Amino acid sequence: MSMLVILLAPRPRAGADEPASPSFSHVWSPDGVAVGSTGRAEARALPQATTIVAVTSPLDVAWHKLTLPKAPASRMRQALAGVLEEQLLEEPEQVHLALAPAAKAGDSGWVAATHRPWISDQLQALAAAHRTVDRLVPASAPGGLASGHFFTGAEADRGGPDDLWLAWADAEGALCLRAAGSLARECLPAWQAQQPRWSATPAAAAAAERWLGGAVSVQTDAEHALAAARSSWNLRQFELAPRSRGLRPFRDFGRHFWGPVWRPIRWGAVALLAVHLVGLNAWAWQQQHTLDSRRSAMNELLRSSHPQVRSVLDAPLQMQRETDLLRAAAGRAGDEDFETLLALAAASWPEGRAPLDQLRFELGRLELPAPGWAPEQVQQLRSKVEQLGGRLSSDQAQLTLSRPARKVQP
Repeated sequence: MSMLVILLAPRPRAGADEPASPSFSHVWSPDGVAVGSTGRAEARALPQATTIVAVTSPLDVAWHKLTLPKAPASRMRQALAGVLEEQLLEEPEQVHLALAPAAKAGDSGWVAATHRPWISDQLQALAAAHRTVDRLVPASAPGGLASGHFFTGAEADRGGPDDLWLAWADAEGALCLRAAGSLARECLPAWQAQQPRWSATPAAAAAAERWLGGAVSVQTDAEHALAAARSSWNLRQFELAPRSRGLRPFRDFGRHFWGPVWRPIRWGAVALLAVHLVGLNAWAWQQQHTLDSRRSAMNELLRSSHPQVRSVLDAPLQMQRETDLLRAAAGRAGDEDFETLLALAAASWPEGRAPLDQLRFELGRLELPAPGWAPEQVQQLRSKVEQLGGRLSSDQAQLTLSRPARKVQP
């Protein structure tokens, strides 16, 4: 499942808010793990991908830990704004709030705060270019293992290349500050005690090692953004939540189904289908082989029993026809002959009933007049006929006696 990670530009701090940048830095990954390509392009020129994730700048997200108010989901945004009213640096309507993954009302949890108009403008610019962002994630977030990532001011649009910045995150919170400031130096001993993972962009690696007095791992902006995109965070909540309309829920399900998590299930389903197809073909071949063997045996039996038959078209039918001819030539009555049906009628005839004055015979059918017969008498005669292997049908004042057609087994 391919992934497009878009690095949102930091919000300008000086003067009035500027419109969203017409171009975006991006990372394209074929599987959401490895970096496939990087670049910068306008929204309409961004690569296509199964999933689109936007990463906010670490400078644009503030973090607050509090006991989440016990409010319904529809009122949670207003409840959070009321609790954080004194801690927010801007008016509540200018701030976008988002809860940590799996946050529950009444429990202690983290709340992310960012500038709503700036984020909303960038998301709308992408949506207008048919690049709808599925998830909005922070570049760094509280929780998990302690880590620090260095980058230069030029990379953050804050100062020059010699201006070193540090994005720090641990279980106690997350913040982004200049490494040259006194606060970073004061916090460094406590940070080092946690044995954090230090990383830096290639442009900031040398300065970070001098400031830290130790080695750091080099991590490009693309690698850092892709790692952030794999987190479980999603800041698209409340007023920024994507609208699920039409076929979007099915598309989201398709994305998850074709993702790497479902790959073992997909392979298992394909293997199961293949086994079923092979089994069905084997069973069909076996059944066809059995049928061909039985047909060959019937044909051979017909040729050996009736050598005069030169061409075999329907072995059971031809066998029955030849047998009937031999029986008729020997003077023996068949199941559909008059003598057989008459004997069946005589053996089943109710006691006390007068003999018939007339009857009618067709091959396989003996019609007997039965005026004045009660339904109980007809049913009694039918039971006796069926016990002797015959069949009786009644129509008004007439009875029809016959033998069931014999089924020739192939």
